[in-house]
Amino acid sequence: MPYDKEELEKFRLSGRILRETREEMKTQVHENMLIIEVCEKVEGLIRAKGGKPAFPCNVSINEVAAHYTSPPNDTMRIPEGSTVKVDLGVQVDGYVTDTAFTASFNPEGRSMANTAEQALKTAIENIHGDMALGKIGGLIETTIKNRGFKPISNLTGHSVGRYLIHAGTSIPNVAQVSLTKVKTGEVYAIEPFVTLPDAVGRVDDSPQTTIYRLLKAKSVKNEYAKRLLKYIEANFRTLPFAERWLNGVVPKEQYHAAFKELLASKAIMGYPVFVEVSKKPVAQAEHTVLIKDDGCEVLT
Repeated sequence: MPYDKEELEKFRLSGRILRETREEMKTQVHENMLIIEVCEKVEGLIRAKGGKPAFPCNVSINEVAAHYTSPPNDTMRIPEGSTVKVDLGVQVDGYVTDTAFTASFNPEGRSMANTAEQALKTAIENIHGDMALGKIGGLIETTIKNRGFKPISNLTGHSVGRYLIHAGTSIPNVAQVSLTKVKTGEVYAIEPFVTLPDAVGRVDDSPQTTIYRLLKAKSVKNEYAKRLLKYIEANFRTLPFAERWLNGVVPKEQYHAAFKELLASKAIMGYPVFVEVSKKPVAQAEHTVLIKDDGCEVLT
């Protein structure tokens, strides 16, 4: 739906906070850095600038394409020579913007990252109101393939809204026959994912989950589970969260059983970490844009 002037100003503020945070982080991500340090720096900068994280900072390395954030006390580091996607989001009064960049410490990864940026640039230069989704996907796919790489076919961009990261419409990264069109006045995240030409070019769910979301407020027996659920509802609503953000809500010794009950009762759900099927490295670039009749406004 089209947004009014006040709502658009909140999107723009959200995007400005996110853009500043992204640009600061581009100079700070390095080999051997603790992943949890990246996550906490991103989230800390967002809060210091007056926003709130729209979701936990994703730091996805090599063949991991998306949905990895540090669990509490994470000891994993950025490996030398790796390709690292940093995906971050801001919400201001629930109005969400989403962006990502790739930091790569090897020549092949840098070429993939440049290709993702070029595909994103091509989409932004061509997108406009009433443009078919499949045509946008075709432009992204052609740009990536012309540079000798392959798009990830089952990862997409998405419309964003108030307290919604995926607001119902997906922007493909490959050509599709689709009658659906982007609409003037709506806000979309465009995010090409790029891998090597000999890769399968698809992602699959891994067994690991590090990011969670409230599904439905349910009746749970455990008193500490009730307390956790109430906190999640009040602080995150429909937006994703990390276990790191629940630190101190209930006593440490009661936390594990309480969290386990929320998952078992389906009061909350976990997002699986996405891994490229052939275990090939993946690069990503992303901006959030406001669609106009004759183009778009880049919010991030």
